[in-house]
Amino acid sequence: MTTRVGYFPNNNSLFVLRHRGLLERRLPGVEWVDLRSLPAAAPVEVKTALPTLHSDWLFEPGGYDFVGTGFTPPVTGLAHGRDLVYVGISGPRVENGRLVVRDGSPIETVADLRGRRVGIAHGSWQTTLLLFALDKAGLSWSDIEPVDTAVHDGPAAFLGGELDAWVGAYPALGGVERETAVRTLIETDGLFSHPSLWFTRRDFAEHHRDELTAIVASLQESDAWIVAHPREAARYFAEDEGAASESDVDRWEHALRNRPFGLHPVGEDFLDEQRRAAELLAANGLLPRAADPRAAVLPWLNELLAEPAG
Repeated sequence: MTTRVGYFPNNNSLFVLRHRGLLERRLPGVEWVDLRSLPAAAPVEVKTALPTLHSDWLFEPGGYDFVGTGFTPPVTGLAHGRDLVYVGISGPRVENGRLVVRDGSPIETVADLRGRRVGIAHGSWQTTLLLFALDKAGLSWSDIEPVDTAVHDGPAAFLGGELDAWVGAYPALGGVERETAVRTLIETDGLFSHPSLWFTRRDFAEHHRDELTAIVASLQESDAWIVAHPREAARYFAEDEGAASESDVDRWEHALRNRPFGLHPVGEDFLDEQRRAAELLAANGLLPRAADPRAAVLPWLNELLAEPAG
């Protein structure tokens, strides 16, 4: 059979695995699906909805059987009734990004964001970070003007003054920091753990255990290689951007060195975070309901990931 694996640069682990060819040695029938080549999701109103692209293509013909994303997409899929299950999570990625303003901005605290334009890649972990930050400050989603900057449009909008604040992530945030002085409004650390997630359909997990086991083993092997060879891994990302200078490689190497690699079991603390996110997203009108993430956990997958890699 053919196993279709979705990948894109934002999930660093799958992107490097695609380039290294390790999975093909364990799973000859693998087919890689570049998420950037799939039709874009229908536009959504940033004030009232979250996009469901990742979970949609998990269940659509021509989509994929396995994918890795950030914190928010699987919560969104579950809330829309998608029968997906978690395969594993990374360690916390609290150094990956944060909510910033330009140095000299009159915005001193998150509470000052009321009525302000805040840039996020809507539907990603950035939506959750911003919502957690607002809730901590006693604000709701309706108190701000969220702006969907996608992943790559944020720097230009922030530098151009179109945004009052921005949830930036490395390496893009690093590029902005070289252009201008920024001030951190709130760190990710202490707000939520912000791991990567890998997930699949329940039917695939139930009927293709060998294929999932091969994917997990290959990701673990590839992630160990990234940790040992971050500069070589960084070249894959720089070249994908069409930016092969050593400074571009430096930028990506810095980002990779500050990210955790390896897949881990889905634990209770993480599930509590996901449940809280689901409840807040639903309460603020961004999801139709608050689905329970514990329904997406399969014990055998947690047992697999609890075993020593090898």
